[in-house]
Amino acid sequence: QVQLVESGGGLVQAGGSLRLSCAASGVIFDSHTMGWYRQAPGKQRELVAAISGSGTTNYGDSVKGRFTVSTDNAKNTLYLQMNSLKPEDTAVYYCNAARNRRNYWGQGTQVTVSS
Repeated sequence: QVQLVESGGGLVQAGGSLRLSCAASGVIFDSHTMGWYRQAPGKQRELVAAISGSGTTNYGDSVKGRFTVSTDNAKNTLYLQMNSLKPEDTAVYYCNAARNRRNYWGQGTQVTVSS
């Protein structure tokens, strides 16, 4: 059974940093694409960053150069380092594990960036 548990969200001022963590169980990182998505009120869920089993990364245009996705395979944990945060980064951030058209989601963690 796949379980994804996010942590690390909170309130931060614009220009600040946060690091999100996603503790995963029932997932083999080498064979899954792990990612972070976010959803702001009234908007569709969008890709923030993803990392494949081979380590290839992919970022949404709005976060390139500011966010970094990484994994610690020994801890089965996915991270998202977020720097230079902006008010428009405010959203619920979700951890995702994907393989063979199957998607698994965490419960989400709120990130609020004040101006």
